[in-house]
Amino acid sequence: MKKTKKVLKTILFLILIVLITYYSDEINELLNEEISKDNIGTIVNNKVNNLEVQFLDVGEADSILIRYQDKNILIDAGNNADGKKLVDYFNSLNITKFDYLIGTHAHEDHVGGMDDIINNYKINHFYMPSKLTTTKTFEDILDSLDKNNISFETPNKGKIIKLLDTKLKILSIDNDAEELNDTSIVIKMTYKNVSFLFTGDISSKVENALLSEDISSTVLKIAHHGSSYSSTYNFLEKTNPKYAVIEVGKNNSYNHPAKSVINRLNKLNIKTYRTDKNNTIVFKTDGNNIEINEIKTNTDGG
Repeated sequence: MKKTKKVLKTILFLILIVLITYYSDEINELLNEEISKDNIGTIVNNKVNNLEVQFLDVGEADSILIRYQDKNILIDAGNNADGKKLVDYFNSLNITKFDYLIGTHAHEDHVGGMDDIINNYKINHFYMPSKLTTTKTFEDILDSLDKNNISFETPNKGKIIKLLDTKLKILSIDNDAEELNDTSIVIKMTYKNVSFLFTGDISSKVENALLSEDISSTVLKIAHHGSSYSSTYNFLEKTNPKYAVIEVGKNNSYNHPAKSVINRLNKLNIKTYRTDKNNTIVFKTDGNNIEINEIKTNTDGG
């Protein structure tokens, strides 16, 4: 009896080998198909295996989350009312620390929620322009940094931040600019063959100065919520993005984005996403391919 079972097992094993060999091409094709569907933005053990950039819906404000494996960067943190909502959202993603927390400039719609972020997460580096303001929002940031023993760092133009095999280069920061918007930290992030340009609230004056830099990018964060004071034709043409993102609030009192900006984007055939229409916009990339998703997040404090 035992000998019969052993013979049967041997026969079944041989049949299995024959089937695998015969259908190997079909099996490989099926596996490759499944891998190709899921190879962008997969998560293993709470680590994002490919670069992920989330343009968060924070109304008429900016907040951009960058995740790559176990590294996290946050550029801006929305309005004051967005801070606690951002904390709840980041907790849902199991984020416990930020390698870099960057405030592009000291306006409330960019750094309003910074104190909530500082008070709830481990921060390895905090970057902002050195131009001070006397607003309560800015004072709250300084108090939070002091309470948590975190240094206020102001990077220089040209500084390179390396995030594993991803590089972020600071293309502009003007601590002496007359307009606070023009102090904005401008960052180009490059991951293999894909790049992102983050522009804060810079005006056409800074855009013109950037024309001498390597600003070409796959994805462009449109400056100043699509204001008519930014996104000149020359700048868009030199940047030459495939995609653009406008972080903007619904029915805002500034009439952002300006029709002139939208017209220029359309004329240059740049696919444009807007947080007032598309909610939070998520780009996932392996450095060559890009997957774009629109998701609803409870991150707008109103």
